[in-house]
Amino acid sequence: MDQKTFIKTLRSWQNGSISCREFLGRTGLGIAAAVVATNMPGLLTSSAEAAEQAKLGDRLSLATWPNYHSQENLDAFGKTTGARVSMSVFGSNEEMLAKLQAGGSGWDVLVPTNYTISTYVGLGLIEPLDLSRIPNFDASAFQQKFMAQGTVDGKVYAVPKNWGTTGMLYDTGKLKNGPTSWKEFWVAAQGPASGRTMVHDYQLTAIGNALKSFGYSFNSLDPKELADAEKLLIEVKPHLFAINSDIQPSMRSGDAWLAMSWTGDASQLHRDNAQMQFELGKEGGELWSDFFAIPKARSTRTPPTPSSTTCSIRSTTSWKC
Repeated sequence: MDQKTFIKTLRSWQNGSISCREFLGRTGLGIAAAVVATNMPGLLTSSAEAAEQAKLGDRLSLATWPNYHSQENLDAFGKTTGARVSMSVFGSNEEMLAKLQAGGSGWDVLVPTNYTISTYVGLGLIEPLDLSRIPNFDASAFQQKFMAQGTVDGKVYAVPKNWGTTGMLYDTGKLKNGPTSWKEFWVAAQGPASGRTMVHDYQLTAIGNALKSFGYSFNSLDPKELADAEKLLIEVKPHLFAINSDIQPSMRSGDAWLAMSWTGDASQLHRDNAQMQFELGKEGGELWSDFFAIPKARSTRTPPTPSSTTCSIRSTTSWKC
């Protein structure tokens, strides 16, 4: 592997686009580390870390979103516990749900969005939390609208991680008159940003923001309004650079000029490049909150009914910004 490819792979791991395991496999460092550990077993871990590993294991598997966790926090967790974090990155809640329903995910923790938690509980896929084992969690520190969905039937199944909005990000060096509304976003995608626009690989934001461009509710279930959104998305599709929730690599490289964007991605990109401009659609849009939850052991899960295995988990809890 040449230096350029190695650095690109390293950055993908650091921003969460690939897991630690994938990084080690692609670069060959996993094999090297295994050889070193076999021949010099005391080199890679301190005695304190070894003791923690004996209690907790050497890895915590996390199912989450791209570019969503501070590497400093992950490193501190590993140093404190001896358990290194291995991430599986997903672009949508539907993808995460399907993987968990299929079984054998091996996850220790997942990061679901607010509206999905009741679905996970109904399918018997996540555990109620023992809050006595989370001493730093204080429910009173959160606004109720960012906390409520984690509690189902009086039991706390998930605690908040982050909240944010979904808007649009564009490179002002490429698009001097960038969009400020969802209607303008879709027009730009078929005009000056044709071939350079990214849309989330996530039905909630893609459909919801198409609905907003017509002035409809982000959460509309009206057949005619959904048909209008579907027609728009089909018309725009040939003009897209990519349908992908991980927008950062393409926006950073200049391959994409315009993208649907979550707050975190927009903040990180603007931090590194002041030409990256984030806008909330004037028509309104999505206000989301994500949580930490623990998957239920497969042997103790409640078997889903046949209809449950194909259920839709479209949002009914997004707000106008």
